[in-house]
Amino acid sequence: MDWPTLSDEEWTAIRLSLRVSTVAMLASLPPGILVALALARGRFWGKSLLNGLVHLPLVLPPVVTGFILLVLFGRRGPIGAFLSDWFGIVLSFRWTGAALACAVMGFPLMVRSIRLSIEAVDRKLEEAAGTLGAGPVPVFATVTLPLILPGVLAGMILSFAKAMGEFGATITFVSNIPGETQTLSAAIYTFTQVPGGDAGAMRLTLVAIAISMAALVASEMLAQRIGRKVHLE
Repeated sequence: MDWPTLSDEEWTAIRLSLRVSTVAMLASLPPGILVALALARGRFWGKSLLNGLVHLPLVLPPVVTGFILLVLFGRRGPIGAFLSDWFGIVLSFRWTGAALACAVMGFPLMVRSIRLSIEAVDRKLEEAAGTLGAGPVPVFATVTLPLILPGVLAGMILSFAKAMGEFGATITFVSNIPGETQTLSAAIYTFTQVPGGDAGAMRLTLVAIAISMAALVASEMLAQRIGRKVHLE
């Protein structure tokens, strides 16, 4: 049996999706940990508002999120015009804009996973480290972070998987430009809109399923290894 061969355009969409998803995941990680820590441990005015803003992309239609990004980060938007005029950074209709849209859509999943892990940490372990003279940052780096690594990893994988499957926000913000912003999901949509495109859509669908399953299996294996290491220590 001969396996279907992917065209150059299909390979381009796959590579672009992996690139966008990876950048979105890595860019979301530092603010994701900080926001999760603030929501899990912080006591401040506006905490409920922050929590609502973080999770807003989960309940808003993706097209609405994409339109908001276009208004804010477009060439004439307040943030987009500032980035373009002062730093020469253009996000709208660029692959970097697709990464931004994917990061925004996956951010709630990452924050929630990390927050639950932080809340599950025994505060007595952190307090014991504090009594030995360690400051908040060393305590987090040496005690909290190793304990929440499985949750951090799970959040990263969820963010990556969400980015791989994102469509509505990206196509609204950066359109569907082959070779520049046409991700895997957008390419599948394009195939469904042309006669005889079912075969191409099926090929890319199988690729998307394979990538997502590989990511989930890898995250489960790494989480188990990290968990065993933490328990042994």
